[in-house]
Amino acid sequence: MVALLVLALVLVVTGLLPTHDASALAGRTAPVLGFVVAITIVAELARDAAVFDLIAQRIGRWGRGRVLALWAAVILLAVVSTIFLSLDTTAVIVTPVVVLLAQGVGVSPLPFAFATVWLANTASLLLPVSNLTNLLAATAIGTNPAAFVALSWAPALAGILVPVVLLTLVHRRTLFGSYTAPPPRAPGDRVLFLASAGVLLVLLPLLALVHDVWIPASAAAVVLLALFAVRRRHALRLSLVPWQALGLAAALFVIVETAHARGLAGLLSPLTVHGHGLGELLRVAGLGALAANGIDNLPAYLVLEPVAGGDPAALMALLIGVNLGPLITPWASLATLLWHHRITALGITIRWRSFMLWGLAAAVPTVGVAGLALAAVSN
Repeated sequence: MVALLVLALVLVVTGLLPTHDASALAGRTAPVLGFVVAITIVAELARDAAVFDLIAQRIGRWGRGRVLALWAAVILLAVVSTIFLSLDTTAVIVTPVVVLLAQGVGVSPLPFAFATVWLANTASLLLPVSNLTNLLAATAIGTNPAAFVALSWAPALAGILVPVVLLTLVHRRTLFGSYTAPPPRAPGDRVLFLASAGVLLVLLPLLALVHDVWIPASAAAVVLLALFAVRRRHALRLSLVPWQALGLAAALFVIVETAHARGLAGLLSPLTVHGHGLGELLRVAGLGALAANGIDNLPAYLVLEPVAGGDPAALMALLIGVNLGPLITPWASLATLLWHHRITALGITIRWRSFMLWGLAAAVPTVGVAGLALAAVSN
């Protein structure tokens, strides 16, 4: 990452990225990166307040000993977390919570671990806040979240249902079993827990309703930072800020923008979409999926954005590819690498060959069905 940051700095300082392009890029990406920082702080502090742990415990008790009911509740948690708090929150925070829950009640954690990493990616299409790529495309797709959702709801539904159905069928022997519900436990600081949960309850609907999502996210982060400064000061640490993700995103923004300014957009012009036909939408989605699995989903979106020609339906097709498609290679999504680090720390071994084969089996039908869904709602 350091090398990418140095390269980005050189591109700006030497003028290889023209000043007016750099200014426009800063104006476009500053609110996006600000939201990433704010929502990460909110999610991390909510975890420190045991909000996610208590939710998992309640889920364990609501299942009443039926693994299938526990599975459905975990799927709902992963979907809600991804949609409102972004895919990295699901990969980093929800994954260890549900894996430890499964281990604690004597159920194989494997289907739950796969559910969190797949849904972290495939459930990240519904709202602009669900994925950094969505935030980049949101303005061109519509002036408010409703315009985005009008195109995203059907493919987003496909992105949730197809992987869940596949996982349920593959792990049916585990999921149609039983378990012993865990005993109830109280949070260490009830005031901190209730206040943090309240902040999340207020924030989530605002993220779906307002255009400038960095504003309510920043306000929530400030409230929680003040609360923790009073009741748990030691939890306030510099690592709350996602420095690595922030630096990587900023560097990629500069590098790809420089490439476009120096002629990349012209080279991609033969790939530009023509019309809203099913074939065109599937072609763009397929390009996005291939690029994401080759070079990671964020640079894949940035590189291919001109292919959509500013057309909302084509941009949504590209988002289908780069959001729902990166299930195959380990580097296709930063969320996947973060997820792998978490589950390895919990003693779960995932062989990348097996991961990639199952990812291929899931990605192809998921992207295909989502593309069909988009064609149905956009024409």
